[in-house]
Amino acid sequence: METRVTATPDAKPRGTRLPRLARRRQLLSAAQEVFVENGYHAAAMDEIADRAGVSKPVLYQHFPGKLELYLALLDLHVDDMVNRCREALASTHENKLRVQATFSAFFDFVSTQGEAFRLVFESDLRNVAPVRQRVERSLQECAEMVSAVIQEDTGCTSDEAHLLGVGLVGMAEVSARYWVTTHGSIPKDAAEQLMARLAWRGISGFPRTA
Repeated sequence: METRVTATPDAKPRGTRLPRLARRRQLLSAAQEVFVENGYHAAAMDEIADRAGVSKPVLYQHFPGKLELYLALLDLHVDDMVNRCREALASTHENKLRVQATFSAFFDFVSTQGEAFRLVFESDLRNVAPVRQRVERSLQECAEMVSAVIQEDTGCTSDEAHLLGVGLVGMAEVSARYWVTTHGSIPKDAAEQLMARLAWRGISGFPRTA
């Protein structure tokens, strides 16, 4: 299974032989730096190869084209986001703490080294079907996990719980993305707690089932 990719200055001199998986991680790391800095359309495979310290043929041995390389990165990061949400929901049986943990998961995701969240939420390829489908599917997975908890613990119907799940995930995503633009004017922990308190005041109004 792939590990999380962070943008680090780990380029190797040309000619250095690495195991295939290590080389792939190196290429993904270099690609992430270039895509985040330049966007998809302005990013060049030449620059990615140079950043990784490999020749273009080596890069193409691993990824047949720029879109395939971008999608490989996107898959890693949407999976990371979904896993963070899953771990947050499983971290406690106390629903107030679940709400806090879920908001923390999204704030943590946008705070990761290398600004990987920009590939997910701010891509200049958001209207390209394979990219849009991956992003929408990941947010849908998060919403479904949240809605499952809501339906289990309240008298909401499946449709009502799903709508609430979509709303809570949307609130977490948008507030976390906005917080990044403020450059820490509100400390991260305080911002998480502020938004979680708002969400909990709403969702806690639904009576719990026995």
